[in-house]
Amino acid sequence: MNALDDSLLAAAAHGDTVAVRAALAAGARVDARDARRRTPLLHAARHDHVAVARVLLAAGADPNAQDDRRDSPWLVTGVTGGVAMMRALLTAGPDLTLTDRYGGTALIPAAERGHVAYVRAVLAETSIDVDHVNRLGWTALLEAVILGTGGRAHQDVVALLLAAGADPDLPDPHGATALHHADRHGLREIATLLRTAALDRRPRVAHR
Repeated sequence: MNALDDSLLAAAAHGDTVAVRAALAAGARVDARDARRRTPLLHAARHDHVAVARVLLAAGADPNAQDDRRDSPWLVTGVTGGVAMMRALLTAGPDLTLTDRYGGTALIPAAERGHVAYVRAVLAETSIDVDHVNRLGWTALLEAVILGTGGRAHQDVVALLLAAGADPDLPDPHGATALHHADRHGLREIATLLRTAALDRRPRVAHR
């Protein structure tokens, strides 16, 4: 790495669009890596510097470049919940199947953290797999129930996932479904959503 690359990485992390443009014009590599293999675009995504991200993307930055923890610009939007950043990165055609160190897609940490606006947007605007299972054996729905607070944000996330076709009957590795976890943790509102969704999925019996 050289001084120009260092300047670009620092400018991206601080959201300095002018300095980013200057470093690129001087010859900095758009996908330069720091000691942890983070690119300028990853720094911009982590700090939600959307204007900087747009400049980097226009220069050809890779939305899928992963660091030494397997974070990428696209994946980190699920952690931050940045909808504007997500949309900016979508213009570069990110790999929606890319997974983090836990084997999860961007949707899973967003569901866990209760990022309602992000979950709504990523489900509506991409073809991301709503039932992707990570290395823990958990889907976005399971994470929202197991690791969420049970409050309004996680209730909304659960409702959005179910509306997008998430399977409420998919169990964790121990055979427990999202409903089992909701009941165990006393999440009554979420349990009601899950019961209703499970009933709606059952085949109707014709009466003669």
